[in-house]
Amino acid sequence: MHSGRSNRLLLVEDDAGLTELLTETLVDEGYVVDRAADGQRGLHLGLTRSYDVMVIDRLLPVLDGLDLVARLRSRAVPARALMLTALGTVNDRIAGLDAGADDYLIKPFDLDELSARIRALCRRTAESTDVLRLGAGLLDLASRDAVLADGTRIALSAREFELLRVLAARPNIVHPRGELHRRVFHEAAAASIVDTYVYYLRRKLGRAVVRTVHRFGYRLGRL
Repeated sequence: MHSGRSNRLLLVEDDAGLTELLTETLVDEGYVVDRAADGQRGLHLGLTRSYDVMVIDRLLPVLDGLDLVARLRSRAVPARALMLTALGTVNDRIAGLDAGADDYLIKPFDLDELSARIRALCRRTAESTDVLRLGAGLLDLASRDAVLADGTRIALSAREFELLRVLAARPNIVHPRGELHRRVFHEAAAASIVDTYVYYLRRKLGRAVVRTVHRFGYRLGRL
């Protein structure tokens, strides 16, 4: 199903029996699954961890599923959202989609259909070029802003953005200083300009955003 890593999935569902069934099914299919039994816990996980897909029940304790999705979207959480619900009217489906859900599945549902819909959302996540992940935050390629986990947007200069984009596009690779110099700062005479802009990024986004790999170069860190 996957190449490179397992997809991470957040399941927010207050029915304990259904939660166990879905978790067992999804783990068997190769997903890494975090669970929340109410909307408040789901909000905390959604804001502090990075997911490919969120499966969210419509009627939740503490914080309703519609409010949960809307709050996550207001904080620029990019994970695809599939809403599960027993409320099947057209208006209910429209409300879910308007809140920010990407798909809507009415209870009772077939497990094979749920699995197929989640796979489709994972493909859409993998194919998306709108954002690059920075740990719990992201790099918005349209606005060229860094977005923190709490939704705060940090404006970047053109060179800061390009350096971070190169690092985030291949997050598991150590990038030699000379390579970054050629790709981002080719017009500058000295490769030390890379160190200068790493300093600028850390000053704006925190020291953890870029990792120094001594004697080798730099790699992406996290927000």
